[in-house]
Amino acid sequence: METKTMISTILLLCVLLSISLPVRTDYVRPLPRKNLQFSWNPKHPSLPQQVHVSLAGENHMRISWITDGKSAPSIVEYGTSPGQYSLTSQGEATSYNYLFYSSGKIHHTVIGPLEHDTVYFYRCGGQGPEFQLKTPPGQFPVTFAVAGDLGQTGWTKSTLDHIDKCIYDIHLLPGDLSYADCLQHRWDTFGELVQPLASARPWMVTQGNHEKEKIPFLTDGFASYNARWKMPFEESQSTSNLYYSFEVAGVHVVMLGSYTDYDELSDQYSWLKADLSKVDRKKTPWLVVSFHVPWYNSNHAHQGEGEGMMAAMEPLLYAAGVDLVLTGHVHAYERSKRVNNGKSDPCGAVHITIGDGGNREGLAQKYVHPKPEWSVFREASFGHGELKIVNSTHAFWSWHRNDDDEPVRSDQVWINSLIGSGCLEEKTYESRKILFSP
Repeated sequence: METKTMISTILLLCVLLSISLPVRTDYVRPLPRKNLQFSWNPKHPSLPQQVHVSLAGENHMRISWITDGKSAPSIVEYGTSPGQYSLTSQGEATSYNYLFYSSGKIHHTVIGPLEHDTVYFYRCGGQGPEFQLKTPPGQFPVTFAVAGDLGQTGWTKSTLDHIDKCIYDIHLLPGDLSYADCLQHRWDTFGELVQPLASARPWMVTQGNHEKEKIPFLTDGFASYNARWKMPFEESQSTSNLYYSFEVAGVHVVMLGSYTDYDELSDQYSWLKADLSKVDRKKTPWLVVSFHVPWYNSNHAHQGEGEGMMAAMEPLLYAAGVDLVLTGHVHAYERSKRVNNGKSDPCGAVHITIGDGGNREGLAQKYVHPKPEWSVFREASFGHGELKIVNSTHAFWSWHRNDDDEPVRSDQVWINSLIGSGCLEEKTYESRKILFSP
């Protein structure tokens, strides 16, 4: 009898404790998902495939696509009404060989001038389906969807589905696109996978380590990436497709290359210095930079890999008053305070690592402890970010886990532009002259 009474008492205490103690709401990471499988879907050689669009200078956009047929023309017909193409642009085409693989004909055609915030209907190569795109606004607000390290897994599909529900103007991708890793047909399947989104909004990308694909004495690095994803480097006076800049609705965005030379004697450094020195903060009060390898990273994965680039280029970014830095590479999410030279600084940039789009290698789940003082939020989960720049002084950043419904934000913060902070005025001549010295 005493035993039964004791058991009953213990059960009652357990119930009372379960009621009185707070319920644990720790996030449980979902299981990994396999690579997507793509069935062979033969098309007429002249029909456009892997259609995607990008910005190409003021009021212009570049339409890119691939055809299996070598004789297909590089023309784009377009207009503001379905099926009525009042305008036509002629572009250029290229192709490449990689070991035993020969690409199709890769077309790049610039259209414009275009009206801001307008839907255009277009057709590639004079035949095939009609696509439509929406041009970015000419003034605030403007919204960027951000997801790096995409790949071609079930989580990639989930990320793209979430982005598709987002009302955004431009997609920023800080490196590691297809994870083809020398298997060139994986570039083709990636192009088909992202076409529904990439044909409707500009995708502005930069290279990651999985784009290198260099085989010594046999293939050059970035051959596939450069041929397929042409960015506005010439329009921004860059000599390389691996780094460039563009402007949209009051935002100057710089896309840098983590895997090309970046020291003070490099072409990239010289170009960056010249580009930042020309930024008119009255015209573009926001300054955003994106590249692949993070400089501020408290994850064990890829720890310290960005130190060389950081040592060379962070003084330029600090002198220019960069507001936000977006990176990938680490397969997790992390957001910092405003930071510079390894510590919190109210006049530094907010750094966000978002290399968690859906890669096949899995999540980077081990973090450094204790957490650095500059790190605000970090979590190893797949997801995407949304950056809504509301006006010249305020922007709203949110990060969404893939397994949450779209209205649920796992991390969010209002960011104030440095243009209204007094930082640019307070910085001494010594800290800013780096931009203007010979």
